[in-house]
Amino acid sequence: MSDTAQAPSVPSTVPTPRKVAVLGAGSWGTAFAKIAADAARTESEQEPGWETVLWGRDESAMQAMAKTGVNDRYFPNVRLPEDLAYTADPREALDGADVVVLALPAQVLREQLKSMAVLVPTDAVLVSLAKGLERGTGLRMSEVIAEVFPGGADRIAVVSGPNLAKEIIQNQPTASVVASPSEYAAGLVSRVCATSYFRPYTSADVVGVEIGGLVKNVIALCVGICEGRDYGDNSKASIMTRGLAETTRLAMALGGRPETLAGLAGMGDLVATCSSPLSRNHTAGKLLALGLSEEEVTARMTQTAEGIKSAPVVLELARRNGVEMPIAEAVSAVLASQVTVDQLQPMLLGRQLKAETPHGGPEGTSAPGH
Repeated sequence: MSDTAQAPSVPSTVPTPRKVAVLGAGSWGTAFAKIAADAARTESEQEPGWETVLWGRDESAMQAMAKTGVNDRYFPNVRLPEDLAYTADPREALDGADVVVLALPAQVLREQLKSMAVLVPTDAVLVSLAKGLERGTGLRMSEVIAEVFPGGADRIAVVSGPNLAKEIIQNQPTASVVASPSEYAAGLVSRVCATSYFRPYTSADVVGVEIGGLVKNVIALCVGICEGRDYGDNSKASIMTRGLAETTRLAMALGGRPETLAGLAGMGDLVATCSSPLSRNHTAGKLLALGLSEEEVTARMTQTAEGIKSAPVVLELARRNGVEMPIAEAVSAVLASQVTVDQLQPMLLGRQLKAETPHGGPEGTSAPGH
């Protein structure tokens, strides 16, 4: 799809928002703010578009972005849309916002939301871009948001898919899934991110979309470790395929749908995250393969690799629900320094032989390798 291609259509019944506030000026937050600003410009050819504001905590950095139109830390060679606004003042960002996009790390989401809760308009749709489980509670990001804003589940949406920010910021085409229990919320969020290079699809399967987005980070750590140990494509493909089976089992145990994991938010995101050198979790896995500890990897990384924090929480969630996840178990053991990366191979492949798909029953009656 070229930059001149038509933007995907959105439901005509969804009203045009007045303002989109993106909280978090990291790589994904900045890229999504660009998407929203570009989508508004597309809309404005037929009717007035919406204001897009990007909020970040660092006042000097936001002032620099407002002056230059460039996020020097993450995208020094990219000029952002002229009509994108920047602020370090949460009140300014949130005032009058119809859509509030939460591009905040999973482990700080609750704290940040609580500090801004009184400023969030009561009817705003809340959109999570984070892919992780909260440590201590094991909650998905939509569940964290619902606890901070009780009674507001129908105005919560999540966005997930093969969305590497460094490619999106260059207008390279991709697709994603907008999931919400509310058709209205999913449609509204789709409207603010529908451009010639970013194609949103809607879904009601919030569980499946979130589980796909967060578990793939753990699988990507393992693939990164394999690459760091000079394992070949066979090994990496095996980990990715069995990782998808693990992810599907967990999603289904929590009420997600298997077809979701076969789509953009499952297989699509998994392939992109496990295969690309732009992936933070893939990079973190390669550092683990060098023998660095979790703390050393975190210190070396310039961006958050959510899989490092999520792996033990994913494993705990799986055990609570009786789901076998040997890859997540192996990665968690490496992170906890219980095993070395040299001991990883027998943990991944030295298990009892079993069928990949069940014999004798109709297709689709069980998750792969269940």
